[in-house]
Amino acid sequence: MPNIKSAIKRVKVNEKKNLRNRMVKSAMKTNVRKFDAAVAAGTADAALLSATQGAVDRAATKGVIHKNAANRKKARLAKRLNKLQAQA
Repeated sequence: MPNIKSAIKRVKVNEKKNLRNRMVKSAMKTNVRKFDAAVAAGTADAALLSATQGAVDRAATKGVIHKNAANRKKARLAKRLNKLQAQA
């Protein structure tokens, strides 16, 4: 633990930011897992894709993931849904 007052504050602030980032990233991953499960079961639809893409966008907006990584994830999700719908 640091002795300097400003360093003590930085530790507290970093812990809060880390907690928030983990919560946002966890929520995003949960949504992606739900979408993956729906695709595997063949029940994925556009509404679920939209909700999942929203979670990915929120993570990018908050700076948890890079915006290009978010766009890549969203494109891959849409590609999987399109492939599933083409098979049906």
